[in-house]
Amino acid sequence: MEKGLIALAAALAIGIPALATAWAQSKIGAAGGGALAERPELTGTIIILVAIPETMVLLGFVVAYLIIS
Repeated sequence: MEKGLIALAAALAIGIPALATAWAQSKIGAAGGGALAERPELTGTIIILVAIPETMVLLGFVVAYLIIS
């Protein structure tokens, strides 16, 4: 039972930030596409803004690793 709860906690530590990241990237991507249509020079900025939410998944992965070990 204990191993099952640990596995569930690790899965939640990755799954919830992954869903939040997907939602954030969809909003940022939609807005970024509109901005790039009007001002193509913002390409680098938009790429950085889309990449920033990925840190949530990376931190979730680290937390899951700490939970398992």
